[in-house]
Amino acid sequence: MFLQRIILRLKKNLRYKLLLLVLLPIFIVMPIILSMAAYWSNNFSYDQLFMKVSTDLSVTHDAFYQQQKNYLALLGQLGESYTLRNSLYAKDYDALKLEIDMLKEEGHFDYLHLLDLKGNWLYEPPYSGFTRSKHSVLFNQAKITNAVSGIEIFSQQDLEREKNINRTLLRLSLVDTPRAKPILRRVEDRGMMLRMVYPIRGATNKIIALLDGGVLLNRNFNFVDRIRDLVYGPGSLIEGSIGTVTVFIDDVRITTNVQDESGERALGTRVSQEVRTKVLEQGETWIKSAFVVNDWYISAYEPIYDVGGERVGILYVGFLEAPFSQILSNALLVLFVFFVFVMLLSSWFAIRGAKAIFKPVEQMTSVVRGTYAGEQLRIGNVETNDEIGELARQFDSMLDQLQERNLQIIHGAELLEHKVEERTLELQTKNEDLKNNINLLNETRKQLVLAEKLASLGELTAGIAHEINNPTAVILGNMEVILAEMGDKMNPVKVESELIIEQVYRIRNIIENLLQYSRATEADEYIASVNVNEVVEHTLLLVKYEVETHHVDVTLNLNATIKIHIQKQELQQILINLFINAIQSCSSGPVQLNVETYDLDNNRVMIKVRDNGSGIDKDKLNRVFDPFYTTKKDGTGLGLSVSFGLVQRYGGTISVENNSTAGTCFSIALLANPKISDIDKLR
Repeated sequence: MFLQRIILRLKKNLRYKLLLLVLLPIFIVMPIILSMAAYWSNNFSYDQLFMKVSTDLSVTHDAFYQQQKNYLALLGQLGESYTLRNSLYAKDYDALKLEIDMLKEEGHFDYLHLLDLKGNWLYEPPYSGFTRSKHSVLFNQAKITNAVSGIEIFSQQDLEREKNINRTLLRLSLVDTPRAKPILRRVEDRGMMLRMVYPIRGATNKIIALLDGGVLLNRNFNFVDRIRDLVYGPGSLIEGSIGTVTVFIDDVRITTNVQDESGERALGTRVSQEVRTKVLEQGETWIKSAFVVNDWYISAYEPIYDVGGERVGILYVGFLEAPFSQILSNALLVLFVFFVFVMLLSSWFAIRGAKAIFKPVEQMTSVVRGTYAGEQLRIGNVETNDEIGELARQFDSMLDQLQERNLQIIHGAELLEHKVEERTLELQTKNEDLKNNINLLNETRKQLVLAEKLASLGELTAGIAHEINNPTAVILGNMEVILAEMGDKMNPVKVESELIIEQVYRIRNIIENLLQYSRATEADEYIASVNVNEVVEHTLLLVKYEVETHHVDVTLNLNATIKIHIQKQELQQILINLFINAIQSCSSGPVQLNVETYDLDNNRVMIKVRDNGSGIDKDKLNRVFDPFYTTKKDGTGLGLSVSFGLVQRYGGTISVENNSTAGTCFSIALLANPKISDIDKLR
């Protein structure tokens, strides 16, 4: 009910419509702006965070590989030292062992050996039956080129050679981690080794021995902590955020400063399947917000390659997302509160302003409604002096003037009504007289035109009948005499004699049709209900000579059922013109004439006359119905013009168009009940 009242007020009250126009943008546009601002701020903030973690990954990458260079530099210092070389030349293995042990302890190497070119340890006794270091790409490269370093994965068999490495401590039990790829393996016992090989050259620059050192990354917390302190030093992150660095072998954390729920380093946990697919399987960098162990971090991952170019692990760097999200949420909350305050304040001002503006308008509306109901109301005194107040005062003045004008109009209307009645009576009398005169004139004209036409046609047909019927009677009489006198002697020419008699009777039939065509009718029979199909068939008899002379193939499709009101002779005149034109348009080849009739609708009949002649040029189609325009040498140019006039007189239409193949098609649409004036009926 409340909503219905609000909708009703919106429909009828201008104040509420204005408030709707003012408040609608406030409550629609401003939330949209707020949403866009929140969306932009969130995207911009996270773009900045992703840019930062991408930079952090670059720094971590450089630091990771700088460690390899630093360890390799330490080997280089030992390999190029004077003491080592003298001890090596003197084969003083005790001195060599002392130098190597000192560097191993100071440089935090997990193993360090002096090797010959076959990889044998030069000063150390066999341990567990092994006397060689692990052969690899690095070892072979160092013998050919120079000092090299890289990542190698040591198996349990490789680690057994090194007696100082605690393989039990190295062994990690895999922890079930959310979002990680399911695997059957439950233990990680391999080692990721930073391995450096430095060749020692003699006086002739020939390699005489090699220094082979390695730093194990498994549980090497000093390694990741040094990189973390470098990347996330004091002031690099906001308060509450934590920077972390992790090294993975395959997808298992082997050294990290990410902590699990108990506060311990999250060793043995695994990376999510999404990151594994992107980094380990596809070899791409992954930068996004990620769930790491037990919280969300702004994270960056890149693959770690071994010396053979294979992806063997992942290098991770990231920082805790929650503090940044909290700051962003607080900023958006402040922005939301500010927007709500502005919207409420704007709405309050809009409502107060609309009330002050539209109170006089509402008073004027009440006066208008009362005036419409017949009451004599006025707005009265209005407190405001603005345009609305001035409008209200002028409105009262206008109502006073309108009341005075209404009284004058009522008096004038009474006088005008009296005069209109007088003039109307006079016009009715004159209209009756004029109608009677017109009817008399039409009747007289009809009789004159009919008499003139009957006289002309009677004179013409009488002459034709006299001139043709007399010779035909003589011919028939003489032929009867000849047949009677000759008897059986006429048998050789009997066929020819019968043909002569048949043609004479044909001439008489033609004369009879002509007489019927021109025979005058009474005025009430001048226009009659005509069967179109019968008129078409009868008209073809009138042009039978032309049809037979030109060997015309006539096709009739007479399907019209509606009778039309028309003078039969005028319809024959139209059809004769079209049939003759169609026959004469074919200058060569067999002549085809197609006549079709059908009901166009309940009140119209269509007649179509088609031929296969040469057709009409496109630029001449629009002129075929012009008077005296003809394309025939002996034509008058009146046949189609007269036909056009006759069709129009009966409210019909006639048109012409070229057939798609050859020839033309004339289409005549005639009304069953045309509205023809009395003057036209007498034409």
